[in-house]
Amino acid sequence: MNRLGRMVRGMRDGLTARRPPTPDARFQVSNLTRHTVLATSLELADSGSRRNKGLLGRQGLAPGEGLWIVPCEAVHTFGMKFPIDLVYLDRGKRVKKLRNSVPPWRLSACLSAHSVLELPAGTIRNTQTEPGDALEFSSAPLTRDSSSSLG
Repeated sequence: MNRLGRMVRGMRDGLTARRPPTPDARFQVSNLTRHTVLATSLELADSGSRRNKGLLGRQGLAPGEGLWIVPCEAVHTFGMKFPIDLVYLDRGKRVKKLRNSVPPWRLSACLSAHSVLELPAGTIRNTQTEPGDALEFSSAPLTRDSSSSLG
């Protein structure tokens, strides 16, 4: 790096506060209406870079895994290697819309949604989740197996 670049970087670093990286939050998601569990290790994508990356680059999702994208009204599966279930939620965490086994290279949207869960294909069917169901999010402990980062 040249001398001017080092000076500019030093000034910028002195003017901007740096936050230490925070550990990835994990959630368990329960369907209160059906008394079922949708995910036991749900990752949160609440920043621009995490929302943009989503599940791209992954080979699949294990049972109990998933991604909660906040805020989000639409998703795509362009470049993905596996199908996923989509659960669109309103601000009160009620199910607005469901999409089962969405294959790669598709678009899906729910303009009244506030967030979306991306889950392994078959989760909606296995948990009998329906529009209108109430979901509850609780903290899930980080484990060695669930310490991968989205971005």
